[in-house]
Amino acid sequence: MTIQNFEDLVIWQEARQLNKEIYTEFNRNRDYSFNDQIKRASVSIMNNIAEGFDRSKVAKDNKQFISFLNISNGSCGEVKSMLYLAHDLNYLSMDKAENLRTKCISISAKISALIQTLQANNGQNNRNE
Repeated sequence: MTIQNFEDLVIWQEARQLNKEIYTEFNRNRDYSFNDQIKRASVSIMNNIAEGFDRSKVAKDNKQFISFLNISNGSCGEVKSMLYLAHDLNYLSMDKAENLRTKCISISAKISALIQTLQANNGQNNRNE
């Protein structure tokens, strides 16, 4: 399958779903500072995938995409860390926090695999454009 748009990327789709779950879980939480931080980090995962993908289309190489994927991966780690805090503060059950962390781990692994693939291709655009 040829990837034409960031919406075609499984990692972006999974990050979007994670975002929806984060927003749903923390929608009624009154710790607004916490909510803002975890939501911003979650949004950063999907938005950096999208921005990096689209910038690489203009630049005709994947160097910027790799950079944005690294930022996305860092945001994934931030969300995962905050999910520990959410459990510690009794904002989430242990099961729910673990479920969301597992999704973060999965997304992070896929981002890392994509970075390795892009680096192995020496930054060449391999989307058959």
